[in-house]
Amino acid sequence: MQAKITKTKVDAMTAGQILADKEVKGFVARCLDSGAVTYGYRYRDKTTGKQRWLGLGLHGSITADQARAFAKKAAGEVANKQDPVGELQESRAEAKRERLAEENTVNAVLDAFEKDHVDGLRSGDQVKRAFTVYVRPRIGDKSIYGLKRSDITTMLNEIATEHGRVMADRVLAHVRKAFNWQMVQDDEFKSPIVRGMAKTKPKERARKRTLADDEIRDIWKALDQFEAPTCYPRYVKSLLLCLTRRNESSMMHTDELEGDLWTIPASRYKNKRDHVVPITPAMRALIDWKPEGKRNSWFVFSTTDGEKAFSGFSKAKKELNRIIAKNRKAEGRPPMKQWQLHDLRRTGRSLMSRAKVDADHAERCMGHVIGGVRETYDRYEYLEEKKKAFEALAGLVALILDPPANNVVNFDERREHA
Repeated sequence: MQAKITKTKVDAMTAGQILADKEVKGFVARCLDSGAVTYGYRYRDKTTGKQRWLGLGLHGSITADQARAFAKKAAGEVANKQDPVGELQESRAEAKRERLAEENTVNAVLDAFEKDHVDGLRSGDQVKRAFTVYVRPRIGDKSIYGLKRSDITTMLNEIATEHGRVMADRVLAHVRKAFNWQMVQDDEFKSPIVRGMAKTKPKERARKRTLADDEIRDIWKALDQFEAPTCYPRYVKSLLLCLTRRNESSMMHTDELEGDLWTIPASRYKNKRDHVVPITPAMRALIDWKPEGKRNSWFVFSTTDGEKAFSGFSKAKKELNRIIAKNRKAEGRPPMKQWQLHDLRRTGRSLMSRAKVDADHAERCMGHVIGGVRETYDRYEYLEEKKKAFEALAGLVALILDPPANNVVNFDERREHA
């Protein structure tokens, strides 16, 4: 039906009725099944040839005359080869992008990823630490929609310079997973991470570094000069003498100690089994600490009077490296090759072989499972054998730290005369 659209005619419309305006071609009023009347403007886009519908509003929210004015304005835009619907859609899309940009910063995405994917993982603490230490300070406040490949490359270059190329690639792997997870949830986001960003090859990422004797002495000397946190020297030394991973020692709690045994619970051990470490006198000297005040239990390595486990790894390691570099420079020696705390565990295992410790017992000290049928049927815990192996390691470390006058460590000879 065609007539001038007025309030009177609109009020008289019935469900399903369409009224086309005589004055403005394309201006239409439609009565919906609900009885509500909506105004709109129909036209054909001169560029694409597609028919468009531009909603102008509901009767009651705007008047018929107001709707006609909007339709007349839209008709003028169409005559100038504009597309009012397309422009409106683009405007809405831009507003949506702006809103998403404000809401979806890198920090917000990492928070959501940690909650959905990281919490509960065995390596969850390491992933969170990588985000906290390396990613959030650099790109955390940026919108994920404004991230560029150059932002990622700059971040990785800084990490590689300060912490090594392997660490940069580990961070890259964690961020890539977080961004891939976000792409599944978000149609608007495309990860800026592309092939070729890695700093190393897979074989290079498999670390083989062990510390030489003089490097062990350098580390111990620097630890003896270390001022704060006071728990850090004991903690670092425990990594070598207990063959533990970083968090296994840092989270040592007195509830895990019973007599001369330290049981690392399966809940925080890599192979998901309890790992029992016989405590040698050398270990006892490192863990025999009690915070001020009366408590029933506490974290052994702590900067909060035993309330929380030590966690300031990056800052303390940087200070340790500074002291080592200062000492070596004063002695006219070149800088120490880049090293990580985990290298102490690898070094300790190598020292056990050097001390003639049985290979199977050394692997048990590492918490490694002896596979095959023996894994199923051999339930003996080898505590005495492990204790002797740890004592042999402590003895060799002591010889390295205080070598004989001829500077040659003959461990077998010293052990025979002991």
